[in-house]
Amino acid sequence: MEEAASVTGEDILDVTQESFQQAVLDESHQRPVVVDFWAAWCGPCQQLMPLLQQLAAQYAGKFRLAKVNSDEQQALAQQYGVRSLPTVMVFRHGKPVDQFMGVQPEPNIRAMIDRYLEKPSDKILEQAREQARTGDVDGALATLKAALEEDPDNGDLRIELARALAQSGDAEAAEAELNKLPMDQHEQDAVKELRARLVFAKTAAGIDPQAVAKEIQSGDPSPEALEKMAAYAMLSGRAEEALGLYLQLMKQHRAYNDGAGQKGLLAAFKVLGDDHPLVGQYRRQMASLLY
Repeated sequence: MEEAASVTGEDILDVTQESFQQAVLDESHQRPVVVDFWAAWCGPCQQLMPLLQQLAAQYAGKFRLAKVNSDEQQALAQQYGVRSLPTVMVFRHGKPVDQFMGVQPEPNIRAMIDRYLEKPSDKILEQAREQARTGDVDGALATLKAALEEDPDNGDLRIELARALAQSGDAEAAEAELNKLPMDQHEQDAVKELRARLVFAKTAAGIDPQAVAKEIQSGDPSPEALEKMAAYAMLSGRAEEALGLYLQLMKQHRAYNDGAGQKGLLAAFKVLGDDHPLVGQYRRQMASLLY
């Protein structure tokens, strides 16, 4: 084990229910906070604590170690579902993102902490996102492609590149970038949402919005018109219009394009998220058509 570097009272501290918000949740927006739930009677806790303290010293402020005496702070331990001791959780951006129970080898603990440390790529990602937000999509693409040349295995950079490519209108290139991701990242919510957006982008490609809108207003639109306008509405931020059109497509042309109405609704739900007020409403209407 490396010798300790330096540690301050800001890097290792005891935390109570009263101080948890500021010491852990608020601080986790600045750096990872490793919370050790322990007790004086717990032998493995006494074995693990010196290792965590030495790691905190070696990392020299890159993360905070917060110690919670679970006997004295039972409500806090219960709040975070602590069932056995020691339990160690990593907090980042206001919420627990990783954990382990019992005593773990030092390399395993280091690997867990390292996952949540700020990396040089984090600043590149923020730069690219700001470029895309301000309309400089070409600049964002250049930033991300250059960064990936230096760090080709960085999945976060690749996801952001796919997002920028989708924003530029190149849905096929965006999908190709997502397909390069390792399998475990395919299940991330950000990737699923982006894939759903790409479905809309492909469907709406080449649309003439005025002509399609006129056809829909005629009262007898083709299923293709309904599908294209629904996708275009989702891309344009008009979620309620999109959901209504997909529902209409499902009602009037259930089998069209292998169930495009239902598939469009499901893709829209992924993009909007379960907490969006429209999702529950339209999910119920979709279910009533199915059952």
